[in-house]
Amino acid sequence: MALGQTAIRTPTAPAGGPVKVMVVDDSMVIRGLLTRALEADAGIKVVASAGNGKVALDTLAKTDVDVIVLDIEMPVMDGMTALPQLIASKPYVQVIMASTLTLKGASISMKALSMGAADYVPKPTSTSQIHGAEDFKSELISKVKSWGAVSRRRRGPGASASSAVPSTHAAAPAATAVTPRKLYTQADVKLRPAGTGKPECLVIGSSTGGPQALFKVFQMLGGVPNLPVFVTQHMPATFTTILAEHLAGASRMPAAEAKDGEPVTNGRIYVAPGDFHMTVALESNRKVLRINKNPPENFCRPAVDPMLRSIAKVYGGKVLFVMLTGMGQDGLKGARELTEAGGTVIAQDEATSVVWGMPGAVATAGLCSAVLPLSDIASCIRKFISGTGI
Repeated sequence: MALGQTAIRTPTAPAGGPVKVMVVDDSMVIRGLLTRALEADAGIKVVASAGNGKVALDTLAKTDVDVIVLDIEMPVMDGMTALPQLIASKPYVQVIMASTLTLKGASISMKALSMGAADYVPKPTSTSQIHGAEDFKSELISKVKSWGAVSRRRRGPGASASSAVPSTHAAAPAATAVTPRKLYTQADVKLRPAGTGKPECLVIGSSTGGPQALFKVFQMLGGVPNLPVFVTQHMPATFTTILAEHLAGASRMPAAEAKDGEPVTNGRIYVAPGDFHMTVALESNRKVLRINKNPPENFCRPAVDPMLRSIAKVYGGKVLFVMLTGMGQDGLKGARELTEAGGTVIAQDEATSVVWGMPGAVATAGLCSAVLPLSDIASCIRKFISGTGI
């Protein structure tokens, strides 16, 4: 999710009172602005601030914190140096990197995710921009509250910062470290039969917590040489460029942002570019990619729904769609059209999702043939595309 492209929805505060936040930035002015933006929501309390990574480490040792908002470029100790030490100190604490909307900022943010950061938020480059950036403030609040809930799940009910037992913090999504549990009831999720026949494309949608979930799925899945793969992740321009590079490394498949008019080729990953919708069209008896700046859908651009609508028209029922973690309901309408055309939908389960909004919407609507922990999704994909069923 990103500036101007995110679903601006604010989750409720997790159980246990307001989310406790530490803000780390070398600018006192920026720290003050971020603090005021966060505390405008009653579900958040900024309990500490620090001007560099060294002070942040010292402060964390004696402060009960759920989420850290961490700047990257700081004197004494920068954010990337502090990140692994903060995680090692209290592994349940979730770190959100604050980076600029630049290629360098995007690249560093993706690297931070691979090192264990929970998320990132693209930060306006000046104090005047932060003053007026309502989308930025809403996104920051939304992510802090979502990851605050994850932090408390990792610590366990009733645990304090001093009593929580550290657990291993891997580069995979922090939510996957939570002991899987069925949070929905059988009455909430009614599975439908999977489509018949082998799919001709793999489609994935994701949002909050999505980059790490995508990395995990593609690392476990490896290459898919006989299918094209279409990915829409709520993310701004420049960040999607770097996301595609990381997906290429994780999957060992060529991956890049979609280009308008590009022919669809098997064995490639196509990522919806930030601030554009990605669709597929049938032109002169061949499948081509189309990107556009049609209005945001579900407050998002790129959005999952337009991608799914176009793919349902072009591929009919020969589609496997995977809905990963994310806030809101983007993808619900498109998934309904896809299943009506005979396509198959699987979703990440609630216990391993950072936010069970998007996957929960398709699951509770009865559109899924499987609702699975993140660690089981790649094997399910492999089975289905090989023709052996879900």
